[in-house]
Amino acid sequence: MTQNELVPKLWKTCDVLRDDGINYSDYVTELVLLLFIKMEDEKSRINDKYKVRLPEGYRWTDLSARSGLELLTFYKRLLLTLSTGKDGDKTVEINPMVTAIYAEAQTSLREPRHLAALVRTFDSLNWFSADKDDLGDVYEGLLEKNATETKSGAGQYFTPRALIDAIIRCVSPQAGETIQDPAAGTAGFLIAADTYIKQHTDDLYDLTEKQRTFQRQKAYYGVELVPDTRRLALMNCLLHGMEGDSEGVVHLGNTLSKSGSGLDKVDIILANPPFGTSKG
Repeated sequence: MTQNELVPKLWKTCDVLRDDGINYSDYVTELVLLLFIKMEDEKSRINDKYKVRLPEGYRWTDLSARSGLELLTFYKRLLLTLSTGKDGDKTVEINPMVTAIYAEAQTSLREPRHLAALVRTFDSLNWFSADKDDLGDVYEGLLEKNATETKSGAGQYFTPRALIDAIIRCVSPQAGETIQDPAAGTAGFLIAADTYIKQHTDDLYDLTEKQRTFQRQKAYYGVELVPDTRRLALMNCLLHGMEGDSEGVVHLGNTLSKSGSGLDKVDIILANPPFGTSKG
């Protein structure tokens, strides 16, 4: 199954969310909370050396093995654990990036049968075609699908990839440069810049180990105002192999407030600031 086939099938699962009374604007957020757990499982299946970021006991296999009310109860507990590092009185060691992605995460699903339907659908999909479509691209395809649905209002945080790629080619970012997006949205500009640089450095193998570390952890910095949008951006970056600092590539904040004046000077700024409202 190719990306073009997989994305519509994932979007089709939103019918289940609608049946549970979930708002249209919350579809993608609700989906990706579950989707990231599944994608971590899929990555481990195709690469036995892949280090799963989720702790044991809180992975897809632990979720999909349950049914009925136990399934929904466990899922809510799983989200809380990934968010806080606590499962009741027990402390669970969580990858800092996972904690950032699941910060204050909670599901609005009320019916166990609807969660079970989502789990079954995710399990039934053939996630990889012969050419191994990248999961990051599948995820971004889902974001784009949501953005093109005018009811969702998601266009405010998703810039069309064709436009981003054209700008990236004009700017031609280079390895070693610092790149910032002060209105990051779902981090499309930063991811496209990283992809461009990887294409011109043999996936960073032309660089020294020190340079590769810089590209993964220090080259990119984004700021996003809306917590749920930042969650989407962090997941997007992680699925594209971008780590950032301890808080990830995209930080939560308001660039137009005093905190914006504290941003570091950088070599390149790539941004599509929101301008759709009178306030904007």
